[in-house]
Amino acid sequence: MNDAEIAIVGAGAAGLSLAYQLCAAPPGRTCPSIALIDAPEGPARPSERTWCFWEARDGEFDTALSGAWDTLRVRAPDGAAVVGSPAPLRYKMLRSSAFEELVTARLDREPRVRRLAAEVKDVRDVPGGAEVRGVTAQGNPLTVRARWVFDSRPLRTPPPARTALLQHFRGWFVRTARPVFEPRLADLMDFRTPQPAHGLSFAYVLPTTPYDALVEYTEFSRTVLDEHAYDEALRSHVTHRLGISRFEVGRVEQGVIPMTDARFPRRVGRSVFRIGTAGGATRPSTGYTFATVRRQARAIASAYHRGCTPVPPPPHARRALAMDAVMLRALDSGRVDGAAFLTGLFRTVPTERLLRFLDGRTRWDEDFRIGLRTPVRPMLRTVAELPWLPRLPWDATTTPPGDPTGNERKETPR
Repeated sequence: MNDAEIAIVGAGAAGLSLAYQLCAAPPGRTCPSIALIDAPEGPARPSERTWCFWEARDGEFDTALSGAWDTLRVRAPDGAAVVGSPAPLRYKMLRSSAFEELVTARLDREPRVRRLAAEVKDVRDVPGGAEVRGVTAQGNPLTVRARWVFDSRPLRTPPPARTALLQHFRGWFVRTARPVFEPRLADLMDFRTPQPAHGLSFAYVLPTTPYDALVEYTEFSRTVLDEHAYDEALRSHVTHRLGISRFEVGRVEQGVIPMTDARFPRRVGRSVFRIGTAGGATRPSTGYTFATVRRQARAIASAYHRGCTPVPPPPHARRALAMDAVMLRALDSGRVDGAAFLTGLFRTVPTERLLRFLDGRTRWDEDFRIGLRTPVRPMLRTVAELPWLPRLPWDATTTPPGDPTGNERKETPR
C-alpha cells in the first residue's frame, strides 16, 4: 500500500507549483493524495528568495507580487539607454515567502495534502511505485511510499557539459534618504560594470517605491566572487552610477545558477522524476526558472488528471536549447562581446518579441530574424565548432549550484 499517490520532494517554486496545480483538478476529477516533503527548519532549507518573470498583465499570483513594471531599460557600457515596453507583457517580481503563503493557503484547504518535514536522503523505485527515505529534525527515520515521486532537490553537481558557466549574483534591498527611483521603470540590464574576461556582467535595478529598490550585481562567468568583491561592485554602482550617497541596506540576497548546455534527465526511474532546476527548468541563456516550472507543473497535472503517465515535458524546445548552447559557447570563448551583443538586441528587436525569444516562445521565422541581428560570423564559427566539443565533468574549482538563491538579513547604513 502506498502512503500517497504522489510524493513531492522539496517545497520551493517547483514543488509548490506542482502541488498547487494537482489540487486545481478539472471538473469530475479530485486532488490526488499528496505527500509534500520539505527540509526541516535549518541550513538544509533554502532562504527566502526573489523570483522575476514576465507574463500577461493579469496573473494568478499578482496579489502576492512585490513589484511589476511596464517599462524596461537597458544601458550600454557607454551609458546609452534603450527603453522599451514589453506590452502586453509585464515584468514581475515575487518573493518566495509571499508565493509560499498564497499556495499554502490553498493547500491547507485540501485534506488530501500532507506536509512533512524531513531531510531526504534517498529516492528510489520499489515495486508498484517509489520510496522516499529521510530523517526528521528529531533524528527519526521517515519513509514515504508513493505511486509517483517528483524530486526537486538541487543536484550536487550538474551533468557533463560543453560549456559550464555560472550566473552568480548579490543584491541589496536599499532604501534611500530621498526619492531617487522611478517605480514604473526597471533597469533590466546596466552594462556600465567591469566586464570579466569570459562572460559578462551587469547590474539591474527593480524599484518598488521612489525610496526602495532591489539593486543587484550579476556575472556570467566560470567562477564566483567573494562577498567583498560583490559588495564593492554594488557600492560602486549605487554611488557612482546611480548617484546615491545616502542609503541603507535592509536585506542581502546572493545565489548561483548554472548556465550550461548540460542535459538534465527528467525521468530517473520508473516512478521517479526530477523537476525544477534539477530537471533542466532553468533557461541556460538567462537563468530564469519560475515561469518554466509553472508551465511544467500545469503539464504534469494535466497528464495525471487525464490518466496518463505524468512525465515532466521538456522544459525548453530543442531549437531554444541549441541557440542557448551557441550563445553560451560564444560568450565563454570570448568571441562575442556579451554587453554589446545584448544591448544591440534590445536596440533592434521589439522588447515584447525579445522577451518571448528569451522565454523560448517565438516562432522559427522570428528566431531567424533575431539571429540576423547577432554577430553572424562568430556565431557561425561557434555553430561549426559545437558538435566536435566533448561534454566534460564540471571543474572541481567551479562552485556547483546548490540552492539557486538565498539571502541573509543586514541593517547596514551606507
